[in-house]
Formats: sequence, structure tokens, C-alpha cells
Amino acid sequence: MACLGLYCGKTLLFKNGSNEIYGECGVCPRGQRTNAQKYCQPCTESPELYDWLYLGFMAMLPLVLHWFFIEWYSGKKSSSALFQHITALFECSMAAIITLLVSDPVGVLYIRSCRVLMLSDWYTMLYNPSPDYVTTVHCTHEAVYPLYTIVFVYYAFCLVLMMLLRPLLVKKIACGLGKSERFKSIYAALYFFPILTVLQAVGGGLLYYAFPYIILVLSLVTLAVYMSASEIENCYDLLVRKKRLIVLFSHWLLHAYGIVSISRADRLEHDLPLLALVPTPALFYLFTAKFTEPSRILSEGANGH
Repeated sequence: MACLGLYCGKTLLFKNGSNEIYGECGVCPRGQRTNAQKYCQPCTESPELYDWLYLGFMAMLPLVLHWFFIEWYSGKKSSSALFQHITALFECSMAAIITLLVSDPVGVLYIRSCRVLMLSDWYTMLYNPSPDYVTTVHCTHEAVYPLYTIVFVYYAFCLVLMMLLRPLLVKKIACGLGKSERFKSIYAALYFFPILTVLQAVGGGLLYYAFPYIILVLSLVTLAVYMSASEIENCYDLLVRKKRLIVLFSHWLLHAYGIVSISRADRLEHDLPLLALVPTPALFYLFTAKFTEPSRILSEGANGH
């Protein structure tokens, strides 16, 4: 009987030389997906550059949120923020390494994957066929193996490492904060990790195709908000503090990351000159900030200009 549905296939049961025996049409085992002939084939390809960039984006989300809440709750007088930033980076880096080591093939910093062909590959549960309109053949499996589940594994390791390392560090060095303020960045992580998990579970496929544009838009907006909140109006205001330069360069890295992600591997060499545009938003802000100063606008309005 022919296999119905996009993601139902026949699993190889026995192979003896050129003789292959396949089972009935159904769900493919983990680490396999159907080919054009409706046979389950192992995922043996290497992830594309775009796949690695997507995984990098999903790995950056908890790190950026950690840094944001650490900065938010540390306070200006606290000297513990830098150590907490470094610890968060260490936690996420170790979680990424461990995730790669426990993924197939185990023990190496390398993964094998199935090629992402279309958006529906992320949502195979929506394509279970009903041949007689009564009985449903359940063929739900990870057609984008392991891009979907590896993110959950990474978040789990991030959470475990944070709970093991961060409370001890905060208790030792966050002396400038009150007892109720010390652990707020950790409490925040206990909220945003479930949110990130649900986001990946429901919108993983949409994020896979939209993350380059999300990076560009959010990095531009957050840079403009930061420069406005810090009252940066010229280059001197930008250079007077090292922290402002770090924030600026971090946003430039995000701009470049988004541009490379949009370019994809097949057009990367042609689109690399676009990286020269990375400083443009910051320069545009510095050149036009003086024209949008609220006090100047109010004074000109009062004078009738």
C-alpha cells in the first residue's frame, strides 16, 4: 500500500546485500525522515551555515536575557555585575558544548542533521493523514532533526548550570545589594526559560525563517533606545565610558550576524560588502540627534519657528 501524507514512510527492517525489507507505512524512527520515495532514510548530512546561525541565535537568547536582567537588578553601585556577566557567559558556553557532546554522534563537537526543506517540516503533527477519514495514521516525527529538540536540551543544561553556579557566586560577591535584590536576576531566568521553551515549541519553524530579520530589527531598536536613554548626542558622549563602547560593539556584532544570516551560504560572497553598513545606524543617530533634542524643539516652537 502506498504511503499517504507528507511525513509517513516505510522503515527498513532487514537488509541482506541488495535485498531490503521494509515495514508498513508509518512514523519514521528518530534521526530519520522520509525521502521522495516515501522510505525512511537516516539523517547523515552536515548542518548548513544557516542552520548553525539559527542554533547560534537560539543559544544567544538566554545569554542576552541573562545580561539584561543582571544589569537591570545589579544597580549602579554594585561591583558584582561584571562577575555575573562572565558567569552567565560561562554557563551558556558550557551548556552549548555539553549539548553538542551528548548529541548524535556522541562525544564530538559535531552533529548530523536532516535538511530543512519547507516550513511544514517543523510541524509534522499537523500532517497526519486519515486514509478513510476515520482512522488517523500518526507520522509525527522530527523531520528537521535535531534542530528542534537540541534547543530544548540546551535550555535544560543552561538552567541546571545556572542553578548550580549562580546562587553561590551571587551570595559571595553581591554584597552591595540587599538580600531581596541579590537573586532577582536568577528569579527572572526561572520565568524566561519556560517562555523560551514554549516559544521554541510553538514557533520554532517561524523563528527559523524569521530570525535574521528579528536580529536586525531588535538590535536597531535597542541601540536607539540605549543611546537615547544614555543621552548620547555626539562621539565624545560615546567615548567617555567604556561600557557604552562595549554596548555599541555588541550591537554592531548583532547587525553583522543578521546580515550574514540573511545572505545565506549561496550568496554570502556577494553580500559581504553589506557588512560595511554595520556602523551606519549609529552614525546616523549621532549626526541627527541634535536635530531631535526635545528642548530645542520646544524652544523653537515657543519662538514661533
